[in-house]
Amino acid sequence: MPRRSRWILVLLPAALALLLLAAWAGLVRMGWEWPLSRRLALLHGPVVVSGFLGTVIGLERAVAFRRPWAYGAPAGAAVGTLLLVTNAAPGPGLLVLVGASIVLCLVYFLAYRRQPASFTAVMGLGGACWLAANVLYAAGRPVHVAALWWMGFLVLTIAGERLELSRMVPRSRGSETVFLALAAVYIAALVLALFAYGPAGRLAGAALLGFTLWLWRYDVARLTIRREGLTRFIAAGLLSGYVWMTVAGVLLIAFGGVPAGLIYDAQLHAVFIGFVFSMIFAHAPIILPALSGLAVPYHGRFYVHLALLHVSLAVRIAGDLLALPDVRRWGGLLNAAAILLFLFNTAWAVRRGRRTA
Repeated sequence: MPRRSRWILVLLPAALALLLLAAWAGLVRMGWEWPLSRRLALLHGPVVVSGFLGTVIGLERAVAFRRPWAYGAPAGAAVGTLLLVTNAAPGPGLLVLVGASIVLCLVYFLAYRRQPASFTAVMGLGGACWLAANVLYAAGRPVHVAALWWMGFLVLTIAGERLELSRMVPRSRGSETVFLALAAVYIAALVLALFAYGPAGRLAGAALLGFTLWLWRYDVARLTIRREGLTRFIAAGLLSGYVWMTVAGVLLIAFGGVPAGLIYDAQLHAVFIGFVFSMIFAHAPIILPALSGLAVPYHGRFYVHLALLHVSLAVRIAGDLLALPDVRRWGGLLNAAAILLFLFNTAWAVRRGRRTA
């Protein structure tokens, strides 16, 4: 078995297991009285960002970089998170997570040396945000501060990838400069969060709105939405994700950085669920074959899990904004149902592809 296949065989199932654990922990935190220790429930954020997303993004980068040591990033993300959830002492797990994010930063640095492009630099800034978030969390800084940096990891990674693909669309002179200026403002907001979390939230929200306007104008998805099949589905996922990033930007500007509570939940999950999982749902039929070699044939039923994600998140955020905890709790449960349906539909498509191969 090729080395890459062995890594995929181990790390993808580990990432999915951590995703399910994170979803369970999130639902317990929302008030569903299910069996889980308080310590594990409080690890919801690190598990979903570092355990699941850190592993998947690290795998994607390692496969593209084609160096065995690059798999240290996804392996460290998975192992560090597993240590975090299985060991009462968080130190070893946090140390491994910091090491994993250092490896990812090194991958981006060397990739930039190979191809000194703006999109690589922006994705590298995303990796640096993951490193900073892990260091802050390990140092005992408030979780809401680390969460803003974790958000930066995902927003800048995804935005950098879309900047790369935007070259397929005619762009005005200076558009890339505007994009890089928005990235600089966003990083400034994250730094400001270390000292003044409230104003930092508003600045981060303004940067998110700026990114959304830029992507609505220049992302190729606004053209490919007119096509058919998988191409249209991907575009629908991307554009709907930008709607949620707009919502997050508006909430951050309106309320500023909020350290806890219902508004905090709405601000974070408009990005982490609405924006990020829209991207995951949209790109899974492309990324999974690239990572594993398994075909994921497109089917119209993919729209069901995408639609359920958006409807359930709208219910959840309505519950947040109207201070209706029962509505919020059911919205969260349906969020988890959308993710489970996505996993089921993807597995069904893989099996269908193998039957027709």
